[in-house]
Amino acid sequence: MGLNHLVYQLYERRLQREIRPDRLPRHVGAIVDGNRRWAKGAGADLVGGYRAGADKIVEFVGWCDELGIEIVTLWVLSTDNLARPADELRGLLAVIEQLAETLAGTGRRRVQLLGSLDLLPPDTAERLKRTAESTSGVEGSVVNVCVGYGGRQELTDAIRSLLLTEAEAGRSLADVAHTLDVDDIAEHLYTKGMPDPDLVIRTSGEQRLSGFLLWQSVHSEFYFCDALWPAFRRVDFLRALRSYAGRERRFGR
Repeated sequence: MGLNHLVYQLYERRLQREIRPDRLPRHVGAIVDGNRRWAKGAGADLVGGYRAGADKIVEFVGWCDELGIEIVTLWVLSTDNLARPADELRGLLAVIEQLAETLAGTGRRRVQLLGSLDLLPPDTAERLKRTAESTSGVEGSVVNVCVGYGGRQELTDAIRSLLLTEAEAGRSLADVAHTLDVDDIAEHLYTKGMPDPDLVIRTSGEQRLSGFLLWQSVHSEFYFCDALWPAFRRVDFLRALRSYAGRERRFGR
């Protein structure tokens, strides 16, 4: 074992000791950014970068399992990404399909899909749905895979769903407008029934949400990391958790 590796392990253990278990987030969201830039720097092709990012997601979910984090939400494909060149998109979708199957295959977490699956190629959408359904009986922890996801798209879909539901119940637009409140909209979000994220992590040095969980992240804590996603280490994750644990959450009060 090299000296650098030993020092790294000691630092990692120290970080973990500094985080009180009762101060860990219940729900962590991650914007897994930087796969393309990592591929360029590593001399790999784009699909190689996406594969490295998918491998890191599997590793990341494992870290969350070890710490008892109940819900992990990962943004792997935005609605904007669907406009990428056909060859690149085809490779990315293949990686996402395999990623979902790998996550489902552990049997430790229920896999849920968040996004507008009707925007995806039908064969991809069907394969992802089958994979998610294969975990429907798993109790407890959840990993949400955001694919074909956009914050504005989610809100549009939520309002559409709400209006259709109310119309089926025989209510007019005027009736809906007079009684509408935030809980009504929340009941039609992709994350219906789940707690909002406590902590949102974004890698690659970008300091913006880009529409990730727009509604749900109103009281979330944010942590921005310079590391490109495939290079994100467990110590980076522990630093994010330490930062979160040291904050006083006010929830707008």
